[in-house]
Amino acid sequence: MANQSGRILYIEDEYDMIELVRLILGRKGFEVKGIANGRDGLAAAWQDPPDLVLLDLMMPDMDGWEVYQQMKANEATRDVPVIVLTAKAQSIDRVLGLHVAKVDDYISKPFNPQELLESVERVLKRREMSQGLA
Repeated sequence: MANQSGRILYIEDEYDMIELVRLILGRKGFEVKGIANGRDGLAAAWQDPPDLVLLDLMMPDMDGWEVYQQMKANEATRDVPVIVLTAKAQSIDRVLGLHVAKVDDYISKPFNPQELLESVERVLKRREMSQGLA
C-alpha cells in the first residue's frame, strides 16, 4: 500500500513502546504523537483531535478504559476511532473491548508490526468511508 498520512495519538506509559510504534507507523508516513499518561493524553486529544488514538489499558494515573469513556463522552473526540494496544491478552478482555465497549480494534502485546499497520490502515479507511471522504 502507498504511503499514508494521518495523525495518530498513542497514549502509553512505556516510552519504548511509543518509540517502537512511531518507528513502525512512521515508515508508512503516519505522524505518531506519544503521550505517557492517560490524563495528559485525554487533554491532548480534546485540544487537537487526532485521526486515530492508540490506547494502552494499563496505566498508573488513569486507565485506558476511563480515557476511552471520557473520549466518547466529549463532542470533540466522540468520533475519533480508538485501537486498544495492550498486554491484556485474555480473550474475555478482547470480547469486552470489541463488543461491549465498541473500540475499533483490539491488539494484544506483543504484536506483529504488520498486524498493527493493517489495523491502523483498516480503521482509518473505515473512518474515511463513514465521513464520505473516500
